Formats: sequence, C-alpha cells, structure tokens
Amino acid sequence: MGNLIASAGIVAVPLLVFSVLSLTLIGERCYFWFRLWRRQDTVIQKALRLLQTNEDAAMKLLQKQTDLPVPRIFLEALELQQPTPEEFRLALESAAQAELPMLRRFSTVLDSIVAVSPLLGLLGTVLGLMASFSSLTLGDIGQSDAVGVTGGISEALSSTVLGLVVAIVTLLFSNTFRSFYRRQSALIREYGGRLELIYRRKHREFY
Repeated sequence: MGNLIASAGIVAVPLLVFSVLSLTLIGERCYFWFRLWRRQDTVIQKALRLLQTNEDAAMKLLQKQTDLPVPRIFLEALELQQPTPEEFRLALESAAQAELPMLRRFSTVLDSIVAVSPLLGLLGTVLGLMASFSSLTLGDIGQSDAVGVTGGISEALSSTVLGLVVAIVTLLFSNTFRSFYRRQSALIREYGGRLELIYRRKHREFY
C-alpha cells in the first residue's frame, strides 16, 4: 500500500487525507450504531412496559439513557405538563425531527468522498499520462526517457487504483449507515406510536 501511495503522484496527498478522514468518520459511526443497537431496544421495551404501571420508574430509566436518541424523544413529550393528546403527538414528532440529523451525521462528508475520490484518481491518471507523453521523443523512441515513461504510467495506474479503493470502501460503509438510518427512522415511528397509544389510553381514563 505504501508503494501505491508513493507512486500515485501529487493526487496521493488529497486521497490520503480523504482516506484518513473517511476511516475516522467510519469509526465514529460504527461506534455510534453499535452502542445504539446494543442498548436502545432493551431500554425502550422496558420503558414502555413501565409506563403502563409505574411512570416515575420509567422516567428515571429514560433519564439515565439520554445519550440515546429515542429516550431523548420520549422525554421531550413525557416532561410536558398535562399536555393534550395532540400536544403530546406534536412534541413527539418535533423531537423525532430534531434527532434525525444526528442519525445522518457525516453522511454528506462520506458521500462527497465517494464522489470526489474517483475524480482525483482520474486526474492522477491524466497527469501521469501527460508525464509519460512528455518523456517520449517523437520520431526516435530509442532516445525517449524510459524512466519518465514508466514512471508516468505507474503514476497513472496507481492514482486510479488509490482513488477507487478510497471510494469503494467509503461507499460500502456509507450505504450501510444509510440502511441503519432508514431502519432507525422506522423504529422511532413505531416506538413513538406505541408511546402515544399508551398516553391516549391514560388520558382517556383520567379524564
């Protein structure tokens, strides 16, 4: 890999920056989604059960898990003072909308890396071919600079490969995170609906 970077020419610098940035963001997102999938479903299922019998215990449970998105959404609605069912629903919806950017965090940066990396590889290919052609002596191939020709071709191929590698790896993880986002959005709607149903039943019984 080191030889590939060394022979990729000037475009290796931005591609190396992109690769480091991409790996850093991928690591952060992997940690975020691992933590979310490992803990959140258990917490929410328990909270929904507690809300039907012991609302104070449910609130305490949710308040200990405010590093997760759905507990924060629930608390936004549950901490309202005697809301109507319509106000409760609006609070849930607005809190859910506020959490969506966190779920999609860094998606624009990753998509940009996917789009730009192959273009940088293509730029390196063109620059490498230009270097190769400039080393050729027209009409007398024997007098051409063989080192310059092979070096230019090596730069062209290496930059193309490097750009594609960065783009492909980033794309795989970006699509995975996008699928996680869609699934989590569906779960937020499901959990929100179940919470609203519990609240409406309690509101009807109380009033």
